[in-house]
Amino acid sequence: MTMDSILLIAVILAALWTVMTRSLLKAALGLAVTSAIVAVMLFNFDSPLAGVFELSVCAGLITAVFISAISLMRPLTHKETIELSKKRIKRYWPLPIIMLIAGFVFFRSTFLTGLGVPAEAVKSDVRGVLWSSMALGLFGQMVIVLAGVFGTVILFKEKDKNK
Repeated sequence: MTMDSILLIAVILAALWTVMTRSLLKAALGLAVTSAIVAVMLFNFDSPLAGVFELSVCAGLITAVFISAISLMRPLTHKETIELSKKRIKRYWPLPIIMLIAGFVFFRSTFLTGLGVPAEAVKSDVRGVLWSSMALGLFGQMVIVLAGVFGTVILFKEKDKNK
């Protein structure tokens, strides 16, 4: 088994643990672990700038924001947690379908049709590197940052409703 395969399995397991745990604190720490593994993968793929960005912003800053937001919340009882989970499932059931469609559209537009950036621009221009060779990683970064922002907004809205 290669190092890349081990890292891929580790990132999948960490991501699954992150989304399946009921504890917000464990989910925030799971996100940090997932981001740290992705950073190691980026370093292995000779993308040190993306690896540093992933490690500092996603594993560090976003986790700190999540933990600080979680610390402002009151703990829910087990019954409240189960009831809230059921409400969220009813509310967000179309989200996986929307994400699959968005992923398909992004994959098709980026990788099958190409970005039209000449090879010379990729070697010499940061914009060319970001949009041609790092497009999927950049898309992942945007999704992670947006998820962090929306998660924090939702946490503060729920705190205000409980007052």
